Amino acid sequence: MELNLKRPIAFFDLETTGVNVASDRIVEIAILKIMPGGEKEMKTRRINPGIPIPLESSLVHGIYDKDVANESTFKAIGKSLAEFLKDCDLAGYNSNKFDIPVLMEEFLRAEIEFDLEGRNCVDVQNIFHQMEQRTLKAAYKFYCGKPLINAHSAEADIEATYEVFLAQIEKYKDTEFTDKAGKVSKPVVNDMKALNDFTTVTKNVDLAGRIVYNDKGIEVFNFGKHTGKPVVDVLKQEPSYYAWMQQGDFPLYTKKVLTRIKLESLNTK
Repeated sequence: MELNLKRPIAFFDLETTGVNVASDRIVEIAILKIMPGGEKEMKTRRINPGIPIPLESSLVHGIYDKDVANESTFKAIGKSLAEFLKDCDLAGYNSNKFDIPVLMEEFLRAEIEFDLEGRNCVDVQNIFHQMEQRTLKAAYKFYCGKPLINAHSAEADIEATYEVFLAQIEKYKDTEFTDKAGKVSKPVVNDMKALNDFTTVTKNVDLAGRIVYNDKGIEVFNFGKHTGKPVVDVLKQEPSYYAWMQQGDFPLYTKKVLTRIKLESLNTK
């Protein structure tokens, strides 16, 4: 089956030093770029993270410090990576919660411009979890009818994710889904915008979900003592909260979004 694409879509998977979006680094990235005509291009790069890889992480993905000691840093390859992903929608497995936020942190850390605005971000895991609720290994067995070999290899995982994605579209093209509000639809269709909407579980303003849109479309905090309060109101009533977040252990992208909201509120006065 050929995907119905209006522009390229890049399936990608990261292996990292850990699972902390704000502080961990990429050690390997694999990207499978699918063009509207069906052409495919795969790129896989190992990256020197600039920090030690914890043993517990190496035991999962099999990449040790010695394996990346002579590899380029993200800063060195970031511009060519951004160019490769230019005008692409993004897709992956758990990508909305992990891979995309980590990638954005690396771009921001390296001071390389990479804008998510206008891109569709399709999370294959969210389709799976909402329709079947299982893991990638089980998804591959369930949808593709064969065992996943070399799991936790970035290239094997992203090839498997792509195959699962195609099988999901085929399997659920006429399947009804009832959401929490009781609305019935057939959401899994061969359209990246529709799948973006279906796999976006929460309406995040930042990538980490620290700031979200409420049901009125207002940007509110989604953690701590100000949960549910409009960001603009909090920054007005407690100006020191902005400085606390900027100095705290929050992702760079969250800080960037917070600054944008603050500046916009000043400009509208």
